[in-house]
Amino acid sequence: MDLLDSMRVYVLTVEKGSLSAAAVTLGISAAMAGKHLRSLETRLAMQLLKRTTRRQHLTSFGEDYYLRCKEILRLVAETDEQAQHQHLAPVGKLRITAPVTFGTDALMPVLSSYMDRYPEVRLEVVLCDRVTDLAEEGFEVAIRIGALPEDAPLVARPLAPYRLMMCASPGYLARRGMPRRMEDLLHHECLSFSPTALNDWPDAREELAHRAPSARLQVNNGQALRVAALHGLGIVLQPALLLQADVQAGHLVQLFPEQSLPDRPVHAVYLPDRFHSARLRSFVEFLVEQFPPAAGVPRPGAS
Repeated sequence: MDLLDSMRVYVLTVEKGSLSAAAVTLGISAAMAGKHLRSLETRLAMQLLKRTTRRQHLTSFGEDYYLRCKEILRLVAETDEQAQHQHLAPVGKLRITAPVTFGTDALMPVLSSYMDRYPEVRLEVVLCDRVTDLAEEGFEVAIRIGALPEDAPLVARPLAPYRLMMCASPGYLARRGMPRRMEDLLHHECLSFSPTALNDWPDAREELAHRAPSARLQVNNGQALRVAALHGLGIVLQPALLLQADVQAGHLVQLFPEQSLPDRPVHAVYLPDRFHSARLRSFVEFLVEQFPPAAGVPRPGAS
């Protein structure tokens, strides 16, 4: 006899108080319910119930076995439910948050492919450069750039890292000269996202390890830093996806193109109890497909 069916009969017998009540609940005969119970006792070589003409009592082993059967049946039901979710088409609203530059230049150009693939999903995308609280603010997934805190209670899927590029306008370089070595940055205006963002600037030389490049202008937006560089306000270090088109058009000049600048890690993060959602799962897998971890994030359409 099927073991799980026998366990269900036994659990209901304990909870309903009799084999006949369990049989009615399951839609089987009392005789069949009795066979399930005897099958369990034979399999275990242990008595589960002490039965008299008026009532039944759990044996000591039977009481422990009842609790174990309930847990096993719960796990089986939960697994079945998860399997059903795997086959459900993604549907409903998915709230996403991403940094402004990534969201504008990398995410938006590929979203049409996702929405064509999953027409029943509605997307709400919030672009901001602060770290959001997924649980409190109701986001199902966030794109995070940079190193993640080790104690963050999130599941992180790596995406293609940000490739950084250092650029300045032809006008700025005509006025201030072309930096030939990293040490030369000490004598230039280095546009900064924030005071701590200067840590991203290369400091391969010992001199730079003790002195930071100057940053008279700080702007908390990558696009604004790009525009500042275009207008000759200084040297900018930003993702290649933001600057590459301007370099190709001659509006910006790439500095130190022969040197490998550090990448910045990119992750899709979500709360650990949310991945059973078909729409979240489909979107995370789509991000990994579009931005595979082994690649760098390019500017869409750029060579």
